Amino acid sequence: MKKWLVGMLILVIVAAGCSNGSSGGSAADIPQEITVNAMSEPPDLDPALATDTTSGWVLDHVFEGLYTKDENGNPVLGAAENVDVSEDGKTYTFTLRDDAKWSDGSNVTAQDFEYGWKRVLNPDTGSSFAFYMYYIKGAEAYNKGDGAVEDVGITAQDDKTLVVELGAPLGYFDELLTMWTFYPVKQELVEENSAWSAEADTYVSNGPFKLTKWAHDSEVVIEKNENYWDNSVVKLDKVTYKIVNDATTYYQMFKTKELDLIQTLPSDVIEQEKESEEYSEVPYFGTYMYMFNVEKEPFTNEKIRRAFTLAVDRETLTQNVTKSGETPAYAFVPPGVETPEGDFREAGGEYFEENAAEAKRLLEEGMEEEGWTELPEVSITYNTAENNKKIAEAVQAMYKDNLGVDVKLENQEWKTYLDTTKQGNFQMARMGWIGVLVDPVVILDYYLGDSPNNRTNWVNEEYDQLMADAKVEQDPDKRYELLHQAEAVLMEDLPFNPIYHYTNNYLTSQNFENIVYPVNRYPYLKWAEKVSE
Repeated sequence: MKKWLVGMLILVIVAAGCSNGSSGGSAADIPQEITVNAMSEPPDLDPALATDTTSGWVLDHVFEGLYTKDENGNPVLGAAENVDVSEDGKTYTFTLRDDAKWSDGSNVTAQDFEYGWKRVLNPDTGSSFAFYMYYIKGAEAYNKGDGAVEDVGITAQDDKTLVVELGAPLGYFDELLTMWTFYPVKQELVEENSAWSAEADTYVSNGPFKLTKWAHDSEVVIEKNENYWDNSVVKLDKVTYKIVNDATTYYQMFKTKELDLIQTLPSDVIEQEKESEEYSEVPYFGTYMYMFNVEKEPFTNEKIRRAFTLAVDRETLTQNVTKSGETPAYAFVPPGVETPEGDFREAGGEYFEENAAEAKRLLEEGMEEEGWTELPEVSITYNTAENNKKIAEAVQAMYKDNLGVDVKLENQEWKTYLDTTKQGNFQMARMGWIGVLVDPVVILDYYLGDSPNNRTNWVNEEYDQLMADAKVEQDPDKRYELLHQAEAVLMEDLPFNPIYHYTNNYLTSQNFENIVYPVNRYPYLKWAEKVSE
């Protein structure tokens, strides 16, 4: 797994570092600023509450955990300068750096980490990502209201020493700690102001950059954090995230040099841009899908869910609509995970194939089972973005052609859309899920019965048990076999319709070097430098 990830990241970094070098002077004379496109308003910049990649993109630049990632995607110590791991692999003792500072100049303490993590787990916080901490002793019980906070294995022994106790050894705990859910928050600040993360003037963080402006629905600005312990490696003084969700508009803004980096190009320009030195494609460890609400007719019926799945021509979608190198998805876990038996996806195989005739037959059988002479009206909900619209329109046409079903389309802005799906106010809704680690478990976690991210209302006890068993299994072969079994259960019930496994395409100005393009995050700018104008 790590070998694949590191190799891919090295390849991408080398490609990104090939600048034309045509600078009129030294880099010291060039304003160290970059303007990128976030596409949508970050729904939440509180590490405990953020669940989306847009918010995560900003959070990864303004915060830092005990571990961070190096240029090759490997976990390395961040706010911690040392860690001791017990012989049984269950107790981690972290020592924080003496120069770990908040952006206001005050010291980052072990108590800030203890407070921040326990705040995530506090049921009153309502964190959708609290389950990522369930590996910690007592964390799940506390989060579910069945245990006390005092029993959670997170203890600040003093200002610089944090002890974390796990329920069982976890081979990728260092990678897990790089995700934003495990970032610290300044206890004094959060307790004094519950809305501390809503505006730039009340925001305090500990990463390579600090938040200096948030003009909602317009732009987010972060600037170099002079109090960051490793600020000497940070070359950029300013990063501006524009919020433009129309692909044609932000493509033109790149062409007129108003933007230095964009992603998710308009599908009709991809072919002409592929020969450009500014163009790059990066595998992205995630799956684009449509969720079925299994408590909303007609998707209460498994045969009808399968019919709507088999009626989609993924090859046509990826080749003629998205055109960005995506891989048609016939399962949930994307390619890219190396296991003892090879790539997890290749070993698991495909769980279905498109078949319009079979889809039509299943639809008729499902309707007969339900006693329907007419199918209830069906709508697809998606968040506003040009490519999402094109995909939804293509799927709509396929349902008309292959099932004889007229499907309505409804779009909403990203933050509203997240609220709508969280409340279950949909029948079929677009969603993407990106693994915070390159491991099947963080993909499959999405459909756990008690996962707040699982908005389908699908609960399967066998699936949940297989996932629980996999998380404590120390034998790699047995662990991956349990994960294959879990995915098979998921694909049998089909509470979702997988469409494709992601590939991100980018246009990046050749004036910049050392931008990192991870396979499970948006571009990382800690080491980026503008070398020409």
